[in-house]
Amino acid sequence: MTLPHHLAPSAQRDRFVHERLPPTAQRPHLQFERAELQFPAQLNLVAELLDKATEKGWSQRPMLRSNARTLSYERVRQEVNRIAQVLTHDLGLVPGNRVLLRGGNSIGMALAWLAVVKAGLVSVATMPLLRAKELGDIIDKSQPTLALCDGQLLEELQAAQAQHPVLARIVPFNLPGQPGALEALAVGHSGDFEACPTAAEDIALLAFTSGTTGKPKAAVHTHRDVLAACETWPRHVLQATPDDIVIGSPPLAFTFGLGGMLVFPMWAGASVYYPDIAYTPQAMARLIHDVGATICYTAPTFYRQMAPFMKEQMAQRGTGALRVCVSAGEGLPDATRQLWRASTGIEIIDGIGATEMFHIFISSPPQEVRRGAIGKVVPGYSARVVDDDGVEVPRGTVGKLAVIGPTGCKYLDDPRQSNYVKDGWNYPGDAFLQDADGYFFYQARADDMIITAGYNVGAPEVEDALLKHPAVAECGVVGVPDEERGMLIKAFCVLKAGEASDAAMVKALQDHVKASIAPYKYPREVVFVDKLPRTETGKLQRFKLKQGA
Repeated sequence: MTLPHHLAPSAQRDRFVHERLPPTAQRPHLQFERAELQFPAQLNLVAELLDKATEKGWSQRPMLRSNARTLSYERVRQEVNRIAQVLTHDLGLVPGNRVLLRGGNSIGMALAWLAVVKAGLVSVATMPLLRAKELGDIIDKSQPTLALCDGQLLEELQAAQAQHPVLARIVPFNLPGQPGALEALAVGHSGDFEACPTAAEDIALLAFTSGTTGKPKAAVHTHRDVLAACETWPRHVLQATPDDIVIGSPPLAFTFGLGGMLVFPMWAGASVYYPDIAYTPQAMARLIHDVGATICYTAPTFYRQMAPFMKEQMAQRGTGALRVCVSAGEGLPDATRQLWRASTGIEIIDGIGATEMFHIFISSPPQEVRRGAIGKVVPGYSARVVDDDGVEVPRGTVGKLAVIGPTGCKYLDDPRQSNYVKDGWNYPGDAFLQDADGYFFYQARADDMIITAGYNVGAPEVEDALLKHPAVAECGVVGVPDEERGMLIKAFCVLKAGEASDAAMVKALQDHVKASIAPYKYPREVVFVDKLPRTETGKLQRFKLKQGA
């Protein structure tokens, strides 16, 4: 049943997540000084983004697109309301219950996520490629009783359910016409549903980190967190319009994807295109032109792979409508930025964000890009580079990044909270330097800094140098123990087709790095591999390279 409207907004029936938040002393300080970050105490983010679309004149504008159909904002509102009625009226869920979501990027997945949050439930979205064991770990942590699962992805979830009976029911979606599927359950409902009157600090989602360290954590985000994220980077850097069509590869289960591929377009009144095919670099380049996409989100590796196909498409079909390209998820090598600009004429918007912070907090618009830098701190946030004691270091000095703003890290029942938040500041775990003009330059993950013979070397800098060699398609660099130097720089390289992986190539790559950056930064070991270990979001898993070293 729905929450009675006379009940206090914060009186969620299920307090599971609230009771497992970090102690107050370990929580981040939040800042809301800017006018656009002043939010009321009662707030439902889907009501703000979807229900108020009519007031903004967007009700008949397209919102969700695919090859098969296009749904307007008003049609999405009706479909979301029907699903919310199923969740609350038919399935008996109450505010605060967790709902596991399993699916790729699709209209069905977007509708399910919006309905869960509008009903005051807590979304627990999971990556499509997770196996039963990984899903089981998420079920153990979040304790959902219901899962909404794409009909093509049931097998692994059912295997996890067999080992975790707390997950009492799985309802499939993207199966129109099939009895028992979410679409069939929703079809008989009226489409009238008033958003749950959640408090701004009530929980909207649990976002599991992507696992670059091998141990995912559950980051907690409130309704206010998500709307605050809309009022920072999208407002000041992205600057999307209602005429924009968004395309991209990051999954909705990843906060980079959830923001870029659903929430931020809704905030701007824009639309999103979800393909019915698996993305390849060639397919994405073609679809960008086919659907008239104006904004693209993907990872640096994908931009690099897509560049020659985009150049080919533009030669055959003209420049197209694409105007904004956003990269995040891992460091953007300068070599990739220059390759993309040479192929398309478009300057990539780089950014650093974190699942723990929901989205991007350092970035700059294309006209303010400085070569080699990620950008400046996004309005609404403050950032500094500090030493081990949290004291800001002089400009131009490498240190640890510390961030504070309207969002911050709140892990669900996890002792690692105190590693991320210190004295109210968030420590994403990255090594940076800041120049005199306020631009931030990424060096490495703090634990990926390589100390060799007394020198500090950032793995991404060596990777960028290697990527500028014409034979290298991809590469990953790590430090490995060495008695004489403390650590050696070791490179794992994927060569382009037809290139010889022999001793001559090793020397050629080493000489190339020596000629490009300080000679002591060259990789003393070079290994050729067929592919690099990456997460589903495209992040390089250096810990796996270290394990294999």
